[in-house]
Amino acid sequence: MALVEMVMPKMGESIMEATILGWLKKEGDVIEQDESVLEVATDKVDTEVPATHGGVLKEILAKEGDVIEVGKPICVIATDGGEESPATPEAIEDVKQEVPEPVEAEATEAPVVAEPISSNGSSTLAKSDGERFYSPLVRNIAKQENIPMTELATVPGSGKSGRVTKKDILAYVQTRTVGTPAVAAPVADTPAPTPAPVAPVSGQDEIIEMDRMRKLIAERMVDSKRISPHVTSFVEADVTSIVYWRNRVKNEFKQREGDNLTFTPIFIEAVVRAIKDYPMINVQVDGDRIIKKADINIGLAVALPTGNLIVPVIRNADQLSLLGLAKQVNDLARRARENKLKPDELSGGTFTISNVGSFGNVMGTPIIMQPQVGILALGAIAKKPSVIETEFGDAIGIRHKMFLSHSYDHRVVDGALGGMLVRRVADYLEKFDINTVI
Repeated sequence: MALVEMVMPKMGESIMEATILGWLKKEGDVIEQDESVLEVATDKVDTEVPATHGGVLKEILAKEGDVIEVGKPICVIATDGGEESPATPEAIEDVKQEVPEPVEAEATEAPVVAEPISSNGSSTLAKSDGERFYSPLVRNIAKQENIPMTELATVPGSGKSGRVTKKDILAYVQTRTVGTPAVAAPVADTPAPTPAPVAPVSGQDEIIEMDRMRKLIAERMVDSKRISPHVTSFVEADVTSIVYWRNRVKNEFKQREGDNLTFTPIFIEAVVRAIKDYPMINVQVDGDRIIKKADINIGLAVALPTGNLIVPVIRNADQLSLLGLAKQVNDLARRARENKLKPDELSGGTFTISNVGSFGNVMGTPIIMQPQVGILALGAIAKKPSVIETEFGDAIGIRHKMFLSHSYDHRVVDGALGGMLVRRVADYLEKFDINTVI
């Protein structure tokens, strides 16, 4: 029998810690590999964590409410395997690291409750009183919506022991009628921000408050336009062969896989091949440095039922077959609309695709997802009269065509590279093999 430490998993590039909301198993329980053993929360999502090994939950190292850094031990599992990552007293003691004393919040800040230190050296969830806990995600939403702790304490919770969940706080925000707390005066010697122009409102107008996601989208779009000088190149592609091929195989695919075959995986495959031809489009900017990314991770913009937008990421897209891409596209799009994506599925993209054609648009000028340097918009496919070159001379025929719009960061991507990339995508689409098997 071996003792194996299970550590707090990484849940996204920017996620450095997570809060334990509760254990789904107790010490002495038999657990299977990949079985959910605890629920954690980050400032982005609440999620369950599966067991890394099967065996017996020997010891729980972090209790409910503890904030644990990524990579730190959270429990010990007794397995039937060999000597694999044994949990020694020294290793267990490492998790009991010193944490600085909480700093008292300044008077100019919104009310914040200091995070007390737990017995294992990790900070705990903020409380409005001695009993109630709030996850980082709930606290983050409350901060975005200017909800003080005293008001948060009145929000009814549907979670374990009355805990306020993401669903609870978002539902409260939608029905909230309390006015936004007054903003504290700026600190001395700090210039006040320039006020934004106030839009005139008449008695006939309807005022709609932005939800949290819309606020985040707005902030990121403004930041992207401020950071990156955008240039957009356009190419029209003849995708007749792709249309005929999909019409021929989509019913068989539906019967076999139980899902629809869309054009999107075909477009992603062409984009990936073009990126491999022009790898300097798969870069990111860090100050005066250009970071050439080793992996090709394609972000896929998905419209949500709420009207908002979310961008899940297909990792290592260059290593997937057309069938693999089709399955990933359908799975991510479905779970995005059901709000079931994991945090790490929303980060790490190196290039993004946005299908504006699904809304009937012929083209668009998409905004870059930072810190990427390129994004491709796919226009609607439409039948057009076109000149066709044949062995007997030119002729007029009906062809299926679409526009591709490539926006890129002109700091590091010049017109030549940006234009060649989108032209190469079109070339791959136009040369699609109608005998392709999926």
